[in-house]
Amino acid sequence: MTTSKFEELEIYQLAEKLSDIVWNIVMKWDCFPRRTIGVQYVDASDSVGANIAEGYGKGSFADRSRFAKISRGSLFETRHWTNKSYRRKLITDQEFTEINNILEILLSKLSSYINYLNEQSKKQKSN
Repeated sequence: MTTSKFEELEIYQLAEKLSDIVWNIVMKWDCFPRRTIGVQYVDASDSVGANIAEGYGKGSFADRSRFAKISRGSLFETRHWTNKSYRRKLITDQEFTEINNILEILLSKLSSYINYLNEQSKKQKSN
């Protein structure tokens, strides 16, 4: 799971795909929903990838894990805004399904990444 660039991480690529989808949807909304829900929705989805990148830049496995956990929190916030947008009929059934599929895959992979980082951090401490 070692890589020289955070951009090569599959979880980062999925996070970027997710945030681009959210951005493209929100940019089509009228002013009021875009200002109220849209800004927070975009911020949450952008934060998933941003925290993966920031943690990667910190260097240590413990720091990467900490930021990956923050990223996972942002993923849940993105799910919240997805659900709210759907209930308020701001996103279509197809968009809702597409976003939720990415959220599910990303949650699984991000949790595996966190477990990997925690194991590596333990090994690093024991050496």
